[in-house]
Amino acid sequence: MNFKLFAAFIVLAIFISSFSCSNKLNRSRKPAVLITVESVHKKIIYGDDINVSIAVKLKDGELKETKIFVDSVLINSSTNAEFTSYLKKFKSLGKHTLKAVAVKTDGVEGVYFKTFEVLSDITPEQYGYEVVESYPHNETFFTEGLEIHNGYIYESTGENAKSAIYKTNLKSGKILQSVKLADQYFGEGITIFNNHIFQLTYKTKLGFVYELENMVLVDSFHFESTEGWGMTHNEKSLIMSDGTNVLTFIDPTTYKTVKKIQVYDTNEPVLSINELEYFDGYIYANIWGTNLIVKIDPETGKAIAKIDLSGILTMVNTNKQVDVLNGIAIDPVTKKIYVTGKFYPKLFEIKLVKKG
Repeated sequence: MNFKLFAAFIVLAIFISSFSCSNKLNRSRKPAVLITVESVHKKIIYGDDINVSIAVKLKDGELKETKIFVDSVLINSSTNAEFTSYLKKFKSLGKHTLKAVAVKTDGVEGVYFKTFEVLSDITPEQYGYEVVESYPHNETFFTEGLEIHNGYIYESTGENAKSAIYKTNLKSGKILQSVKLADQYFGEGITIFNNHIFQLTYKTKLGFVYELENMVLVDSFHFESTEGWGMTHNEKSLIMSDGTNVLTFIDPTTYKTVKKIQVYDTNEPVLSINELEYFDGYIYANIWGTNLIVKIDPETGKAIAKIDLSGILTMVNTNKQVDVLNGIAIDPVTKKIYVTGKFYPKLFEIKLVKKG
């Protein structure tokens, strides 16, 4: 490279660098937003007044407006660099997302997020149990769903190539009717609603609908959750769990999600919610991997009570392998409570006993 060409190259490089630096100096910078969330408690409790404080810092330009959103819903806006929004008596359990969008007069905006968590204000009551009676239960059933309807037990079983729904005689355990799933499906929770059996599957995001009388498949549906676990219903909606602390309410006709609730106690989310039963205005849920059943308020997601069924298998002698407690059925007529588990040799009728 000769000297003239080298000199020209240096001049060009200096020009480009100067242009680039000039652009950086002239470029409008995004506003920064500091979000502070506080309540009267160290941890936010259901029904608390929540203060959301906003502080906007500008490196250049002027602020036009800052908008505040909670779970994508606009709650306030201001032209001030610092201001506070108040969420009065906030009544929504679980994790929530705050979003602050600060916009300058030249249109440049800064978007910032902060999460906060709301705990229940109710300490769950504690219950134990008494075994009233025990009935035969098929030890090959990997129980995923349990219902009692017109005095008969309906049970959904899992595992690929083994999944089915069975109608059995309560007292004898004799199988009266059944329908098998295709081998690729892992059966999960069931519920009986409007003379149909609704059934979830595990990881295919697919549910099935059968006529109650003859167990003929009449429909299928897709659901939003990644996994299907337990299922029940209230007067209007199907209710499903997915192994988290979230319960999803589904329209039984359109199969669209109606609402979701997050289940919490006074300390933390109630995770691993599994098989479900709706009775007398409350949801009862097995907690996977434990001997606990949790009673849940379906309107708020509050854990109202916890029922400890530890030791229930000591009521029977079994040398065979069993899995976790799973399966709750409450007879709407007699109000008797029945529980079982995966590979359990017995179905137990229990009575709840309040502790303390």
